[in-house]
Amino acid sequence: MQVIFCGALACVATCHAAPAVHPDVHIEDVNRFYAVYDAAGGHPSAEALQRDYLDKGSQGLHRLAAIRRVTGEAIAANLAKRPRMYADARRCMDVLPRVRARVAADLAKLGELYPEATFLPVTIAVGRGKPVGATDRTGVMIGLEALCAVSWMQPDVEDRFVFVIAHEYAHVQQAIAAPVFYDREKPTVLEASLVEGAAEFVGEMISGGIAYPGFKWREQGREKEIETAFVADEDKTDLSAWLYNGSMTKPGDLGYWVGYRIVKSYYTKAKDKQRALREILAIDDAEAFLARSGWRPGIAQQP
Repeated sequence: MQVIFCGALACVATCHAAPAVHPDVHIEDVNRFYAVYDAAGGHPSAEALQRDYLDKGSQGLHRLAAIRRVTGEAIAANLAKRPRMYADARRCMDVLPRVRARVAADLAKLGELYPEATFLPVTIAVGRGKPVGATDRTGVMIGLEALCAVSWMQPDVEDRFVFVIAHEYAHVQQAIAAPVFYDREKPTVLEASLVEGAAEFVGEMISGGIAYPGFKWREQGREKEIETAFVADEDKTDLSAWLYNGSMTKPGDLGYWVGYRIVKSYYTKAKDKQRALREILAIDDAEAFLARSGWRPGIAQQP
C-alpha cells in the first residue's frame, strides 16, 4: 500500500545496528508527542514539533524521520489537514503496554522457530500520517496515528499493532538474510509478492494473525480467478495492480494474498519445517521458489 505503507520495497538498507537478545519496543516517543500536542491545545507549531518532539526523539524516530521525510513542518501540515487522526490516535496509546508484552512473546517464538533471527529495536512513534510501518536493517518503525486510522484493518487495535509488528519483524529477517532480493529497486510482481507474502505468513506463525487482512476477508472463493490473472502479470515490474494500491479506507494489495498462498504451499509441502522457514526468509530466486512450492492458481489450502 504505497500511500501509507513502507514495506520491503521502500526500505533503505543501512549498516547493522547492534542486535539485542531481548529487543526493545520503544513507545516513549508517543508520550513526548502528546505532551507537546497537549501543551499547545492540540495545535503545536512546526517549530515546537521539531524542537521538542523530533529532535529529542529516540534513535528509531530519527531513522523514521530520515527515510520517510518526517519533519516538524510535515507533521504540522498533516495535523492541520487531519486533526481528527491525531485526536483519535489516543485510543491506540492505551494498548501499547500490552502490545509491548505480546510482541516480546512473539519474538521469543520467532527465536525458537528461526534460531538465526536477529533482534533489532521496534519503535512506535507519531509521524506525518504515513507510513503505517517502515522496516530496514536498523529495526522496525510504526506510525501510531497512521496505523490507528486505517479503517479496514483488524478492528481490535491491540491485535492490529501486534500483527503489523510481527509482519514488519519478518521483513527485518529478510533484509538481513537476503538483502539483494529484499532491496531490489525494480522487483517483479512475483518478487514483491513473495517478499510481502512471506512476511504475512511468518508474522502469522509467530503472532496468530495476519497484518493486512483486507484481501483475506473479501476475496475467499475467487482464488483461481485472481491467481490466474496474477500469473499473467507476475513478470511485470509495474506493481500498481497488485501491491501498495490501497488507502486508509479501502484495502488493496492482492499480491500480499497471492504471495502468502505461494509461501504457505511451500511450507506445507516441506518435510523439514525449520529448513523451510529459513528458505522462506532467505528467498533469492522467485521463479525457483515458485517452482518448488507446488502452488498453482486456485490450489485448495487449509485455513
